[in-house]
Amino acid sequence: MKRLWAKYRQSRDEDHEEMCTNNALVVAAVTKAEASFGSRRRGSQPGRALNEERFRESRGKNMMEDYFVERPVFSEEVFRTRYRMSHNVFNRISSNLCRYDQYFVQKSDAAKKVGLLPQQKLTCSLRMLAYGAGADQCAEYCRMAKSTSFEALKRFTRGIVNLYSAEYLLAPTSADLRRLLAKAERRGFPGMIGSIDCMHWQWKNCPTGWAGEYNGRKRVPTMILEAVASYDTWIWHAFFGMPGSCNDLNLLAKSPLFDELTAGRAPQIQFQVNNRIHNLGYYLADGIYPQWATFVKSIPRPTRPKDLKFSEAQEGEQEGCGKMFRHFTVAL
Repeated sequence: MKRLWAKYRQSRDEDHEEMCTNNALVVAAVTKAEASFGSRRRGSQPGRALNEERFRESRGKNMMEDYFVERPVFSEEVFRTRYRMSHNVFNRISSNLCRYDQYFVQKSDAAKKVGLLPQQKLTCSLRMLAYGAGADQCAEYCRMAKSTSFEALKRFTRGIVNLYSAEYLLAPTSADLRRLLAKAERRGFPGMIGSIDCMHWQWKNCPTGWAGEYNGRKRVPTMILEAVASYDTWIWHAFFGMPGSCNDLNLLAKSPLFDELTAGRAPQIQFQVNNRIHNLGYYLADGIYPQWATFVKSIPRPTRPKDLKFSEAQEGEQEGCGKMFRHFTVAL
């Protein structure tokens, strides 16, 4: 019995030793892989290829002459078309990002060589976002390496979210609601908070394994944006990222739009229509939405003059907000 127990302990110790050896080999291999991966961006080392001369300083000067000097080559209209914003908005974003993240500030390296301009990094990021351009396409005009383009894009999106989401994706305050309700009443919609709709955004680079989940009525992989907008094309609610196989009802079930209402913290809104007082605001919506008090939908096949007038007014409101949704989707 003692002999068997000794053999068992010896076998267990050998297994434990073998397991420890295997673990040590795995850790060593991972450490070596991480070290070799990290060394690719660790400065000059023997055996590395020389950096490509991209003439980024001269190309940055040309970019400034194209758009950002007192008398640029291209007009304000061309700038707005290509950058999807005005000069003033671009300059404000550039100044805020440079204060938020020193990565966008132009600096010199150890060899006293001047780095990229903020305009070059922002231009690359905006063109990748607005036009779906690849990093290689932006390198031709902005003269940035592929890794630098991706780094600029990540820092740009992170900075925009942290700087502006608290203001531009904020639910309407009491003062905002009073202004929205007053304007809506003058336009013939008392009690209306805004228009709600969903847009499908095509996911060009959707992984093949996910295509079935994201394929919907568009027959291509899409993601859905649910948004609420007011008459001044201000977005008060945005819920983005649901698979394109869902519809407006599936999206509504997961959306946080009515979380405050169901929790009993919704703002008190009171308006009068046809000598009847209502205590709940509503959104203009299309026919797929449910028969809830918070939705006012179009009248199917209107025949009476009153119904025709209401349908025409609602279609105008929905169309205006629909254009805004499309612009917002392009910006994404």
